[in-house]
Amino acid sequence: MKDKNLTNDYDSLSLEELTIEADKIIRDLENEKDLDGSIGKYQNLLRLNNIIEKKFQNSSKNISEKTKEYILKITSKKNAKKIK
Repeated sequence: MKDKNLTNDYDSLSLEELTIEADKIIRDLENEKDLDGSIGKYQNLLRLNNIIEKKFQNSSKNISEKTKEYILKITSKKNAKKIK
């Protein structure tokens, strides 16, 4: 599977679903007897890990931005009450 196809397949999945997929690959790797045959699976796991990291960073950034917006909203309401 090419990198672009892998990325497109995993883009629609949630972080939880991606983590489950990574766990499956890890279990497969642990049960693999032929290490030469596991190189592709390991590379796939590394790509999946990068996708998970990017999604996590984006989620974290979104949470941080929403938190800042809520804090600004709350502080502006408090400041408006003090002025009255």
